[in-house]
Parts: sequence; structure tokens; C-alpha cells
Amino acid sequence: MGIAKKHLSYSIIILILVAVLVACILISVSLGRYPISIKELFGILASKIVDIEPFWKPVQESLLLQHRLPRIVLACLVGCSLTAAGAAYQGVFQNPMAAPDILGASSGAAFGAALAILLNLGKTMIVVFAFSFSILSVVAVMYVGSRARGKRFLGLILAGIMMGSLASSGTSFIKMVADPDDQLPAITYWLMGSLNGSTPKDVLFVLIPMTAGLIPLLLLRWRINLLTLGEDEARTMGINVQRLRSLVIICATLITAASVSVSGVIGWVGLVIPHITRRLVGNNYRYLLPASMLLGSSFLLAVDSVSRNLLATEIPIGILTSFIGIPFFLYLILGEGERH
Repeated sequence: MGIAKKHLSYSIIILILVAVLVACILISVSLGRYPISIKELFGILASKIVDIEPFWKPVQESLLLQHRLPRIVLACLVGCSLTAAGAAYQGVFQNPMAAPDILGASSGAAFGAALAILLNLGKTMIVVFAFSFSILSVVAVMYVGSRARGKRFLGLILAGIMMGSLASSGTSFIKMVADPDDQLPAITYWLMGSLNGSTPKDVLFVLIPMTAGLIPLLLLRWRINLLTLGEDEARTMGINVQRLRSLVIICATLITAASVSVSGVIGWVGLVIPHITRRLVGNNYRYLLPASMLLGSSFLLAVDSVSRNLLATEIPIGILTSFIGIPFFLYLILGEGERH
């Protein structure tokens, strides 16, 4: 009876999170300099399947399909991926402070993007450079960590700190030699994180690596529970700890690299949202991971809607996530402290 109630409670929470995400999507579509009503949204989408007499303006259709909808989809994908990566890293490393950039993925992406901007490459190459250097950074971290003495996952964390510092130094050097009138502002803006200028091409670029990373994480989520018990306990249950940990890290890195390559550096989402979700569904990764992905999507989409509508000039999304994430995290820390 207790297990049945637990499953029912989880199902209700998931339905609520899905409803919140749908509401965020509909609200985000309607907000902007050119408002698009729900009726116009469904009319434009339906017109691509059946013949409908247009009752909307051509500028609304172009704006929706080429800019607003891709941006909404990217916000959901990036929020989902960063949160899933953060939750996965927290389980793998048994560290509640673990975040998607723990192995230097974000720092590597920042260096790659800054290098592409310095070389005056186009937006597509900035995304490619950011993704590639993010992956290369984590590959280097895993190589160094695998040869470190002592506990392997501790070596990974230390190697991640080292790689993050090295990449940050490289980015700082690029900023120093960049053109202060053109390149430096572009690098600075990218580092603050933004989904401005999102296109269908960006969605297509990240869809494959995100799918390749998210699906295995969802399938492996019950095994991540075993990693949280400790290496010895997991081995007694027949789990190849090293292989499982490497697979989870690869998947989490893939979705982190894809996210950062199109959005820039967006902090706190992958650290805070999994902790908030634990308050809702507990520590079981069978429930925690899907719920975190839904809540992360809604959170980043809501923040992005605020960033593009609050002021006449768009606010970089990374600034807003810090303003929102830090108080939430302080609340979580103080709340835990009071209970203990």
C-alpha cells in the first residue's frame, strides 16, 4: 500500500511538472515585441499540415518558426540537459556540490568559443569550436584522472579543477589580446550565457548529442542509485563500477558540451535544480532524473522569457540564473543545517 501511494504521488508530481512546462511554453510563445496568441500558434503549426486560411500576420509566422520556437526548444533542451548532467555527476561522485562543469566542460567550451571569436569565425564555427574543446577538455581530464594515484574519482575531480583553471587562463589570455572594440565584447557576452539569436540550425546541431546522452542516462538511472551506495556495495551487487561511472560521465559530458556550445556558460542550473527536485521526489534516481529534467526545462525557459522581456535590452541569461540560483542554494544549505 505504501509503495502504491509512493508511485501515485510521483505520478502526480510528474503530471504537475509536465503541466508547468506546457504552461511555460505557451506563455513564452505569447511574450515579446510581437505577441503571438495560443490560437495563432496552433494555427501557424497546423497550416504546415493542412490548408488553413491565415488569420495571422506573415511577420508572426516568420518570427515564430525561425526565432521564437527554436529559442523555446533550445531553452528546454539546455535546461533539461544541464540539470540531468548535474544530477548524474552528484550521484557518480557522491558529492552534492557537483555541477555540470566539475570536469572542465564549461571552461573548455568557453576557451573554444573565445578562440573562434578571436579568429573571426562565424556563429556556426563558434558553436563547433565550443563543443569540440569542451569534449577535448573532459577527455584530457579522464586521461589524467585514470592515471592518478589513489581513488580514481578523486583524481578526476582534481584533474577537472586543473583543466578548468588552465582553460580559464587561456580564455583570459585571449580576452587580453582580442580587439577591444569588437571581439572582446563578443567574448564577454558569450561567457555570460544567452540564447539570443537561436535558429533551427542550432536545434538540429545539439539534438543528436543531447539525445545520445539523455537516453542512456534515463535507462541507467536505477544503476546510478547503486553508485550512491559506494564502490564496495555496488561491486557486491555485480556492478562494474568503473565502466558504469565512465559511461555516465561520458553521457553527462556529451549533453553538457552540447548545451554550453549553443547557450554559453549558464551556471547554477545543474547544481540547484536537482536539489530542489530532491525535495519533491526524494533521492531515488528512478524518479529524480526525469523530474529534474522537467523542472530544469521549465526553470530555464522561464528565466529566458524574463531575460528577453524584462528590459528593452536583453539580459544575459547567466546573470539571471546566478541571481536566482544563489538565494535558492543558500536556502537549501541553511534548511539542511537547521534540520541537523
